[in-house]
Amino acid sequence: MTSSVFTGLTPQAPDSLLSLIGLYRRDPRPGKIDLGVGVFRDDHGATPVLEAVKAAEQILLNTQTTKSYLGPEGDIGFLDLLKPIIFGDAVSHEMFGVQTPGGTGAVRLACELLKAAKPDIRMFIGAATWPNHTQILDQLGIETVTFRHYDQRAQRIGFDDMMAALETARAGDAVLLHACCHNPSGADYSLEQWAAIADVVARKGIVPLIDLAYQGLGLGLEEDAAGMRLVLAAAEDGLLAYSCDKNFGLYRERVGALYTLTRDAATLDLAASNIRALARTNWSMPPDHGAAVVRIILESEALTTLWKSELDAMRLRVADLRQRLATAVPLLAPLAGQHGLFALLPLSPTQVTTLRDDHAIYMAGSGRINLAGLTVDTIDTFARALNACLQGEPA
Repeated sequence: MTSSVFTGLTPQAPDSLLSLIGLYRRDPRPGKIDLGVGVFRDDHGATPVLEAVKAAEQILLNTQTTKSYLGPEGDIGFLDLLKPIIFGDAVSHEMFGVQTPGGTGAVRLACELLKAAKPDIRMFIGAATWPNHTQILDQLGIETVTFRHYDQRAQRIGFDDMMAALETARAGDAVLLHACCHNPSGADYSLEQWAAIADVVARKGIVPLIDLAYQGLGLGLEEDAAGMRLVLAAAEDGLLAYSCDKNFGLYRERVGALYTLTRDAATLDLAASNIRALARTNWSMPPDHGAAVVRIILESEALTTLWKSELDAMRLRVADLRQRLATAVPLLAPLAGQHGLFALLPLSPTQVTTLRDDHAIYMAGSGRINLAGLTVDTIDTFARALNACLQGEPA
């Protein structure tokens, strides 16, 4: 018997979030609460298809004439129409955009580009962060320098820790920043703090890689982009990874983009040629449907108005739940000043397990919760169980 080539592989641990989904589905208890999966949900627990998306899909159905390849850069109209939403009206850099499979594809492509450009590059990254960030960097062999973004026990940003870390950066090192609605903590930098980041980025010659995955779900479309615009404007070179999965509700369509910014056209052409080559070896051509839907929405004044209204409704629902939870659980008062879907609660893995076993409340082992998994009917139940757990009392 010949040995399989695959016996040389190292077993990989199952994804903890996928395992959590399975546990939740198998739990027969009524009133169970799922705070694990990071998708928007309405007050009925559904992740709806936006009316603007449905309308755009109908237009696409009626007007699309081909299913031929888009080309390596993707839907150019989609990329161009997103620019003013992301960057505003005044951009001082040369810019190149490429469509990607989701925000993850954009982050991966950006990191591959940085590694190719500067093999000894170091990436400064805050803890805690979205797990895929560190997994991508580790797979590519990019050295990471970690700073504390968030103090989970004290429920506050470790801004001084980050600034001290960035002062050690070498010219050409990079920093990965969440633009808004920080995943997993929900704790964002103030505009004044963004200005300070912009200053150190410019002074030290740091390349910012900004992950903008939740624009419009924090304070609003303009407000959620204001800080990162300061940083990109100050930098010599910059990268912006974008996702439409959340703010357009297109999770399964995997709609993303990577924008590269440089100070001169020749440098941009060099970067663009490498981006096209890297994208070609990763996914060849990007998928069409989701980007076409976004383009159709943004081409139409009426559909854009409808989308913004629906996005505001999502944002206000999550903000209301955040305020309610901050009021109901005194130890979580800082949540009222944070933004977006996520919060990182000061819970140990044992406490997380207790909440699951004793109260049918499901969340990531890190203590990250998706606030949109709560409803006005379940938030009091959750708050009682959480208060009891935090205080070490039976609920």
